[in-house]
Amino acid sequence: MKDTKATIRYAGDDYFVAVPPSGHALTLDKRGERSNAASPLELLLVALGGCTAADVVDILRKKREQVTEYSVEVKGERREEYPRSFRRIEVHHILHGRGLNEKSVAHAIQLSDEKYCGVSATLRPTAEIVTSYEIHEAEVS
Repeated sequence: MKDTKATIRYAGDDYFVAVPPSGHALTLDKRGERSNAASPLELLLVALGGCTAADVVDILRKKREQVTEYSVEVKGERREEYPRSFRRIEVHHILHGRGLNEKSVAHAIQLSDEKYCGVSATLRPTAEIVTSYEIHEAEVS
């Protein structure tokens, strides 16, 4: 198994610079009201959305589905008590395409959620993850 290592350095004034194993640095902002960069918990939602989106696109491509536009909305509800972790996360997939097969879409989302997405597998023991989707026929231009 390959080890992965991220480095997070304090940059002052509640800012941090994170360098993930890929080497692409990003800024974190602990002071949410300032909103100059993502918070660590916001990045967790992004990580879940990105992980499942990549899986779903890959699976649908293999099924030869014609996805023309795709987005994932991720909404988290946090616990009131500390450490205020997520107790429920809603992942909503919005797909546009030409003749998308609903069974293929549902299966791709299920495979990502239950088998392939490592972020989902990491969060599932402590947070309920609920998935949903909507399919729209792409307009012919």
